[in-house]
Amino acid sequence: MDLKFTRTFTAGPEHIDVMGHVNNAVWVQWVQDMATAHWDAFAAPDHARDFVWLVVRHEIDYRGNIGLGESVTGETWIPGDPRGATSLRRVDFRNATGKVIVSAATTWAMLDRSTGRPARVTAAVIAPFQAGRNDPAAGP
Repeated sequence: MDLKFTRTFTAGPEHIDVMGHVNNAVWVQWVQDMATAHWDAFAAPDHARDFVWLVVRHEIDYRGNIGLGESVTGETWIPGDPRGATSLRRVDFRNATGKVIVSAATTWAMLDRSTGRPARVTAAVIAPFQAGRNDPAAGP
């Protein structure tokens, strides 16, 4: 089971485009905000100190939108296992009725903060984000 992290966003005047709803670029920023908040909330302190994540791919489906003053609840989780230095992240945004209006699958690469080079995502790094995988024998 994947551990889910939630956060609420409310559309302010700075988020609204000429169509009167949240601009697509804002949704991308909110996806990044979700990923960063999730990492900050669950990563082990030494992992947060030693590693940084950069997005390498966004795939976003827009099925609806919200206007000024409306809120969405973002939900993010990490499905499956990492591949080398990358990990997939899912983010869904639900409107007030609970309908998913924006859904994203994003691929992130983990870098060693001191060298700037890709670092393999180990079981120990990913374990706090995935239930049943917090195995101390998995190594750093």
